[in-house]
Amino acid sequence: MRKLKFYIAALAALFCCIFFSVPQTVADAAGEKYYLGGMTAGFMLGAGGAEIIDLSEVSADDGVHRPAEEAGLRAGDCICAIGDTPIKTIAQLNEALLKSGGNEIVLTVKRGGESAQVPIRPVKEKKSGKYKIGVLIRDTLSGIGTVTYIEKETGRFGALGHKVADENDNRLQIADPKVYLCSIVGVNKGTRGKAGELRGLFLNDRTIAKAEKVCSTGLYGKFEAYDFSHCKLVDIAPLAEATIGKATIYSTVDGVCPQSYEIAIAKVDPDNKENKNFVIKVTDEKLIRETGGIVQGMSGSPILQNGKLIGAVTHVFLNDPTRGYGIGIEKMLEN
Repeated sequence: MRKLKFYIAALAALFCCIFFSVPQTVADAAGEKYYLGGMTAGFMLGAGGAEIIDLSEVSADDGVHRPAEEAGLRAGDCICAIGDTPIKTIAQLNEALLKSGGNEIVLTVKRGGESAQVPIRPVKEKKSGKYKIGVLIRDTLSGIGTVTYIEKETGRFGALGHKVADENDNRLQIADPKVYLCSIVGVNKGTRGKAGELRGLFLNDRTIAKAEKVCSTGLYGKFEAYDFSHCKLVDIAPLAEATIGKATIYSTVDGVCPQSYEIAIAKVDPDNKENKNFVIKVTDEKLIRETGGIVQGMSGSPILQNGKLIGAVTHVFLNDPTRGYGIGIEKMLEN
């Protein structure tokens, strides 16, 4: 759901759907067949720079220094440039600090969607002889999500169904195009007031697709090596055909095999601007026992009604993990 760390936290294509009319995207795809998803996949996203995850001290010949803390940096800041040099990786940051020779440099730092110029003087660490500014950083985030569909003819897929960056933050980019099959090895159950999450392992010898695009409705790319013989072929249906009542989701909450679970659609909102076109409620007692309802990692789980793919799970209600939101399939297909 909105977390990567399995986390990924949440990336806004607006698409108006007029009731009683069939959206052009769905009309164009009406003759196409889609493999039903439900399998979990692991992927890597670049943080758009060197993201600070914690501050530290630097031990030098003349004592202990805290350059980053003294400069006003804090966890969550992203170093995007040093002077005129863009910074996207840890290696680039280290190289720029080495070139500084201990002279003052100016960092371009992004925080909460805003950029700032931060002067700072690197300190030569006594033990390593390297110039440091007292930060612990990362340049990539790994996460898992659920594949929603795969086009039968082209192998193109859509997953997640929601943003994969914090609000007002579009820094995340695809860092590694490989998409790995992910095995779910455990579940932190969702409870009232606390979202649960799937715990998964990347099967590094099982690349199944390449990622090409990350945007407001999820992650997209193309499958390259996967056995579709056990996958169900389905038609798609627009939001105009969705009704309040019984439906089904396909998710993987153990191992690598998707299972079907019963839900109820409580509300259909075709014109929602936040990709929250459905309010859904998990009614399947087995899923509730295993996960508590909807948990992080289930984003992208396909929603079927009357045998047709109508959307994907996207969010969970914190005050009730059995309830959540879903996006209409035409909004994902648009991307």
